[in-house]
Amino acid sequence: MVAAIVLIVLRSVFNYMQANPFTWSAINLRRATEPVLVRVRAVLRGFRLDPKVAPFIAVILILLAGYMVILVVGSVLNTIAGVIFALSARHPGAIVAIIGYLVFGFLGLYTLAIFARIIFTWVGASYANRFLRFLFHATEPLLGPLRRRIPPVGMFDISPIVAFLILWVCKAAVASTLLRGWPVEFF
Repeated sequence: MVAAIVLIVLRSVFNYMQANPFTWSAINLRRATEPVLVRVRAVLRGFRLDPKVAPFIAVILILLAGYMVILVVGSVLNTIAGVIFALSARHPGAIVAIIGYLVFGFLGLYTLAIFARIIFTWVGASYANRFLRFLFHATEPLLGPLRRRIPPVGMFDISPIVAFLILWVCKAAVASTLLRGWPVEFF
C-alpha cells in the first residue's frame, strides 16, 4: 500500500516538474502506475470529472482499500483470539462465549461487506465483477427489505445507514448478553 502511494506521488511529482518522460525511471514509473490510474481516470470520466485528479483519487482509494483490509484482518483475528481465549479459560460459560465471539465477528464482517459494496458501487464496479456480485448477494438480504421500506432522500439511498445502525445495535446486544464478563476486543 505504501509502495503504491509512493509510486503514484512520484509520478505526480515527475509530471509536475515536467521531467523528461523518456528516462528509465519515468518509463518504469509510468509502467508501474498506469494500470491503476487508467481505471481511476475511466471512473472520473464516467462522472464527468477532470481526469487530472486521478492520482489524488487513486491515493485515497488505495488508503481506503488498505484500511478495509486492516479492518477485515482485525475482525477475523479478534474472532479467532476470542474463541481461543474462551477455549482456554475452562469457564462454565465458554460455549456461550464462543458462540458470542463467532456472532460478533460475523456481524463485524457483515458491516464491512456493506461498506465495501457501497464503495464498489461508487467507483463504478460492474455487476460482472465476481466480488461485487458476491457482495450484492451477501448484503441484499438486509439491504433489500430496508430499501423497500425506506424511501431515498433525494438521490441518496439511506438504507445502508439504517443497516449500519441495526448491525451496531446487534453487536452491542451480543457484547452485553453472550459476551458479558468476557473481553470483547483483543486488538
